[in-house]
Amino acid sequence: MRMTDHTILVTGGTSGIGRALAEAFHARGNRVIVAGRRRDLIDEITGANQGMAGIVLDVRDPLSMDQAVGRLREEFPDLDVLVNNAGISRQQELAAGKASFATSREIVETNVLAVLQLTDALLPLLLRQAPATIVTTTSGLAFVPRSNFPTYCASKAFLHSWLQSLRHQLRDKGVEVLELAPPYVQTELAGPQQLRDPHAMPLADYVAEVMDLLEAGDTPDGEILVERVKTLRYAERGATYAAAYAMLNPS
Repeated sequence: MRMTDHTILVTGGTSGIGRALAEAFHARGNRVIVAGRRRDLIDEITGANQGMAGIVLDVRDPLSMDQAVGRLREEFPDLDVLVNNAGISRQQELAAGKASFATSREIVETNVLAVLQLTDALLPLLLRQAPATIVTTTSGLAFVPRSNFPTYCASKAFLHSWLQSLRHQLRDKGVEVLELAPPYVQTELAGPQQLRDPHAMPLADYVAEVMDLLEAGDTPDGEILVERVKTLRYAERGATYAAAYAMLNPS
């Protein structure tokens, strides 16, 4: 994808990777719309980035989704990039019987069903703007899971598979489908401790490397992979899967 003169929607765009991506795209001369649940955070980020737009969107609320899609169609008919980034992560203790179904449902509704619904709703708009791009955030844990985040990892593995099918079906339609698979990054996705964890990749470094890959068109098989995530991504292709799994899941 080219890196300027787009109209870009970023879900989960008021914090973490979503906000960093939104600001990086904005700095390159794109019209960016950040979507999130909290109006105060939307106002904060749009106030700090002149010309950036914001829209309230709770991806688990059907009414909020319908209202947001209606507004996007009306106010941003030139939308040509969708960044499906909204997601949540929760620890679950399956063996201890503490993994409530409500938690699993919340993860699946946010990480999976909302992506499918929003992509379906906005795909006609993107097809009219072709060439267009869909970017969806998965995780290195889609390829080697952490056992204490079972539903989260499975949700990202689902998206990886689904994106391959979407990419194939849109191969001649002018809509590029990219998978963004982050490593462990300094955000608050799994809680405040992750933001401070020195073992996590600094957010600014991660987004800078992602933007460099996009600018270079370095997206093999439609995947945006920084160096730090490749150990997980390619573990099953070699003889390193068992070692990678043991590293994430010490006995």
